[in-house]
Amino acid sequence: MANNVLNRYLFEDLSVRGELVQLDDAYQQIISSKEYPAALKKLLGELVVSTTLLTATLKFEGSITIQLQGDGPVSLAVINGDHNQKVRGVARWEGDIADDAGLHDMMGKGYLVITIDPKKGERYQGVVGLEGDNLTEVIENYFANSEQLKTRLWIRTGEHEGKPHAAGMLIQVMPDGTGTPDDFEHLEQLTNTVKDEELFTLESQELLYRLYNQEKVRLFEPQPVEFFCGCSRERSASAIITLDRAEVDDIVATEGSIALHCDYCGSNYSFDSAQVAELYANAQGGNSNNTIH
Repeated sequence: MANNVLNRYLFEDLSVRGELVQLDDAYQQIISSKEYPAALKKLLGELVVSTTLLTATLKFEGSITIQLQGDGPVSLAVINGDHNQKVRGVARWEGDIADDAGLHDMMGKGYLVITIDPKKGERYQGVVGLEGDNLTEVIENYFANSEQLKTRLWIRTGEHEGKPHAAGMLIQVMPDGTGTPDDFEHLEQLTNTVKDEELFTLESQELLYRLYNQEKVRLFEPQPVEFFCGCSRERSASAIITLDRAEVDDIVATEGSIALHCDYCGSNYSFDSAQVAELYANAQGGNSNNTIH
């Protein structure tokens, strides 16, 4: 059973590339940081699958962020992933959300923002309206309008053995222009037959053989996908010393400490008056090590 892994593959005779991602723990960690409504958990699963599939198309070191913004009950849903397939995400919402709420029920009037941020080179951001009944259709429309590359996605979320799973596939015409519409349509029809159970449980080789056993498919080395937040006590300390000292002291006097909460993983970092004093003393002394135990 394949978990938290991304597989890239290529149809050698049809000039079409594909990707397959299967997630359990990485997805579960993202949705465990808050008491998300069921429909919003599903949307975050779709977003993390989409981000992973899109990040796999990068030809450079960097990251992709996919975010949804709207005026509905969900104001923000965002997933970030990098070329090493380290992912994190969070959503913000108010009020009750029905278990069967769809994309537009949750987001209202909104838009999709895809940000590509290479380590070297210029940052790129594409913004499109939420045109489509679901996230899959919205992203496919983004590719059709912004990238001019024929692209199809299949995204599934659900439970297997009592635990949340998210998985998906992508096929895309190679940018060399040699792929034909008939080739792509043929592969679309084959991929349309994939079942949730297959996506959640089968190893990549078995799944691809079931779908494309008459095609010449080259499967590349798998890449692990993992949840990675990046927050730390040191980073929290660095953030505190950028604040006005009087404001921080006032918070500590009122609350007994100052605490920073990470929305991505749910961690809290708390500093009492003695620790705050040490932070500012280190900063004034030019000591870059702001670790407070």
